[in-house]
Amino acid sequence: MQQYNRDIDRFFEALLVMSEPNRTELSPAESEIMDIVWDRGEVSVAEVREILSERRDIARNTVQTLMTRMEEKGWLKHRPIGRAFLYSATQTRRNSHGASVQKLLDELFKGSAEELMTALVEYRGISVEEARRIQKLLDEAADK
Repeated sequence: MQQYNRDIDRFFEALLVMSEPNRTELSPAESEIMDIVWDRGEVSVAEVREILSERRDIARNTVQTLMTRMEEKGWLKHRPIGRAFLYSATQTRRNSHGASVQKLLDELFKGSAEELMTALVEYRGISVEEARRIQKLLDEAADK
């Protein structure tokens, strides 16, 4: 059991190394835009608006304002192309998820990776394949 606990701690330490915990959180609308940016790599305001307008009505100015705020928060960067800007992410989706896991770990589980893993296994459960992938991550973290 102690080895299992150390393995869990190493797994989450590896996740936390990839994170940037001081980044300002995103609203649900901003998160939706980040997903588009991560999927596309580089996008204009017009492209994001076009994708979002397939889901709901949204004004171009609203998208522009959201993306400007996301840049101010450190999530996006831009480069000018003619009179428009192309936006891209300043961090990977994986790093963003790492930061979210760290926040979850700190706020709900008081920093205990063991409690987080216990909750995951007991309440959600994991498949055999997920267990194999997690074990591989633990093994890799142990080798570092």
